[in-house]
Amino acid sequence: MFRNFSLSLAWAITCSVTLSMSWTTSAFALPVNEDFQKLVPPASLTANYNFEGIVALDNCSGSIVRFEHSRDDDSAMVLSNGHCLESGFPTPGTYIYQQPSSRSFKVLDPNAQMLGTLLATKVIFGTMTKTDAALYQLKETYAEILQKFNIRPLTLSSQHPNTNDPLEVISGYWRRGYTCSLDGFVPQLKEDVFTFTDSIRYSSSGCEIIGGTSGSPIVFKGSRTVIGVNNTSNRNGESCTMNNPCEVDENGNINVRHRSGYGQQTYWFYTCMNSKKQLDISVAGCLLKPN
Repeated sequence: MFRNFSLSLAWAITCSVTLSMSWTTSAFALPVNEDFQKLVPPASLTANYNFEGIVALDNCSGSIVRFEHSRDDDSAMVLSNGHCLESGFPTPGTYIYQQPSSRSFKVLDPNAQMLGTLLATKVIFGTMTKTDAALYQLKETYAEILQKFNIRPLTLSSQHPNTNDPLEVISGYWRRGYTCSLDGFVPQLKEDVFTFTDSIRYSSSGCEIIGGTSGSPIVFKGSRTVIGVNNTSNRNGESCTMNNPCEVDENGNINVRHRSGYGQQTYWFYTCMNSKKQLDISVAGCLLKPN
C-alpha cells in the first residue's frame, strides 16, 4: 500500500524517488503544504496527461469525481484509498460511513499546477475490506468548483473494465502520470491482514507506482472515465506481507509477482445506490459492505 507517510517509514527514509536531476526528493520528506505550489514537476512527467480534477492529499493522491447520474448542483466528491483516511487504517471487517471530516485537498489544473484548496465535510464511505477505497463529500458543489477553478470532475464508470484496456494512473501528490494496460484481475489480493477482491493488476511495464501515488484514479487512457483507484504493489518480492501483496486464485494457490502494481475497481459504488440514486450500503447486493 502506498500511503506515503505512515505505511512504510523504513522504505521512505532509505529510498529516494528521482524524478529528474532538478526535482529529486525523498518520498517521506515531501509534505503537501504551502511549498507544494512552488515545486514545478518536470514536463516529462506531466506531458500527455490531463490533471484537471486531480487532487493532492497530505499523504496520498486523489481525484474529484462524480457519478454518471450526478447533477451540477450536487456536493462534489473526492476519491482516494481507505488506507489514506486521516483516521488511519480501518481494521479488517470494518468501514467508515457518513462520518464528519475536515480533510483538505490541493486542486490541480490540467497542467498539474496548483489552483487552490477544497475542503471535505464528511467521509461518505471508506474501508480496507474487500476493496481499498474512500469517498469524501466536499463543501462545494460541482458547479461552484467549475465557477471558482474552471475544473470539471472525472466520471466514475458503472461498468466492469476489461483485460488489455489501456490505462493511466495520475498522481496528484507527485504530479506525474503512468501509462500501462490492464493485465488481469486477481480473485483475492492479500496484504498483511487485508484482503481485496477482484483487484486490477497492471501490465509489467509503465505503471511502476511509488509511495504517494495511493488514491490516484485509474482512468481509461486519454479519457476522463475512472475505472479504479490505485493502491499497492509488491515492493520486495515477499509473500502476503505489508507492501508485498500476494495473489490468491480460486483454488487457494498463492502467487507472488515482484514489482507488480494493483488497483481496486470503482464500479462497485453503483451496486450500492438506493432508489434516490444515493450511496447506501444497506442496499441488497452492495459490494462495498463487508460480509
